[in-house]
Amino acid sequence: MRSLLTPSSPRANSGLAYRFGWWIGRAIVWFLMVSVGLTLLYKWVPVPITLTMVTDPNGFDKSWTPLSRIDRTMVSAVIAGEDAKFCSHTGFDKEAIEKAMQRNASSSRLRGGSTISQQTAKNVFLWQGTGWTRYARKGLEVWFTFLIENIWGKRRIMEVYLNVAETGLGTYGVEAGAQRYYNHSAARLSAIEAARIAAALPAPKRREVNTPSGFTRRHGNAIAARSGVVRSEALDACVYE
Repeated sequence: MRSLLTPSSPRANSGLAYRFGWWIGRAIVWFLMVSVGLTLLYKWVPVPITLTMVTDPNGFDKSWTPLSRIDRTMVSAVIAGEDAKFCSHTGFDKEAIEKAMQRNASSSRLRGGSTISQQTAKNVFLWQGTGWTRYARKGLEVWFTFLIENIWGKRRIMEVYLNVAETGLGTYGVEAGAQRYYNHSAARLSAIEAARIAAALPAPKRREVNTPSGFTRRHGNAIAARSGVVRSEALDACVYE
């Protein structure tokens, strides 16, 4: 006798939809558990390695350094150069994002409006690159930025950022960068040294830190000047309060 429950019947389709939904739901729950768990772990434990480091064709050199052993001039420099509203936003700078969207609408060269928090979330948990995966990454970046802002807080975000950001070819973190470029630790960076590292951060593979010229030199000088404003106006207060 032929079964009345064929694969195309409403009841069969309902069963398939239920199983599909069950697996999707389970995947979402696991993702939430793992992402929150990793974020909680990295609140206290140094980030051992990132996907960017693993996939770097130049290898990687890093040296985890507590924020207490990184000169405050470096913090001022990255805030001046990368995210002046770091202490006042909750992970996203709406004005910077809108300006980036306006620039990108009239230019073939894409520019981002990412905050230090967003960059940290991407560097620690996600991947680099462009293409269609960039849109998936951006969605995940929002989630991880929300997590680190609410679980880590500003000081920990800054500490992790300064340890995982790429500062040169195969070089990660400001300690490794300071040793590479200046032959001394990040604990005693001058304002101009910190500014030059910060100036290279958006494109560390292309911008020279030791003997900068052109845009990198001018940008570094501008960051050094703005770093004084960061300190005088306590724009880095959330890191040291």
